[in-house]
Amino acid sequence: MNTFLAEKLSLAYTNERIIDGLDLEIPVGQVTALVGPNGCGKSTLLRGLARLLKPQGGSVLLDGAAIHSLPTKQLAREIGILPQSPVAPEGLTVRELVAQGRYPHQHWFQQWSSEDEQALQHALQLTKLQPLAERGVDTLSGGQRQRAWIAMTLAQETNTILLDEPTTFLDLAHQIEVLDLVHNLNQQGKTIILVLHDLNHAARCAHHIVALHNGQVVAQGTPHEVIVPDVVQRVFGVESHIMRNPVTGQPMCLPVKLAG
Repeated sequence: MNTFLAEKLSLAYTNERIIDGLDLEIPVGQVTALVGPNGCGKSTLLRGLARLLKPQGGSVLLDGAAIHSLPTKQLAREIGILPQSPVAPEGLTVRELVAQGRYPHQHWFQQWSSEDEQALQHALQLTKLQPLAERGVDTLSGGQRQRAWIAMTLAQETNTILLDEPTTFLDLAHQIEVLDLVHNLNQQGKTIILVLHDLNHAARCAHHIVALHNGQVVAQGTPHEVIVPDVVQRVFGVESHIMRNPVTGQPMCLPVKLAG
């Protein structure tokens, strides 16, 4: 299992610093949700953790080693990332898309192996996409398409998976479908870090929640520790009523009005 740690991490786009001196430790074997308002740095932080964005300061450590010192293929065997709203080339089938997840395990002298095929089939099975393997990705529904991308990430066979807003633009049924898949993957031992907009979705699927505002961690902990009126007001500028979900026992956030 990978240990994931950010130390004094600063991230920026050109001259605009988004994350500044952030410290964060990701719980191993759990689901961690990054939440906060638009522009707070959630996706930027995820990109930094995945080495898609080079730090301006500080570092991200994977099992004690700075991720920027690791060979690309080695890192891709440790961390899988699904960016926000990915787009597949036209005409690509589900099988072909998922097969791309095996690239980190291939060598110039062995392009496809029985291990690759086994991993591909396992990813299709976990995401319930085996009947759609020969379908074009562009013919799928939104929820099916998102599952196909997650299957590609699963085919990498990494211990840690990063998902950037995996429920965005999906209807309610497909949102639940994706969140249930996240739960099932975690039950199989995966450490998962995902960006979410909906606090109630975060409470539903995450063991650990990190609330961000202006590039800083405002609060982190269990859903019961983070989804409280004071934190919701500080992070989102909204007064809220927090009640217990009668089905799951997790907190539910009911927005009341803008603060002030």
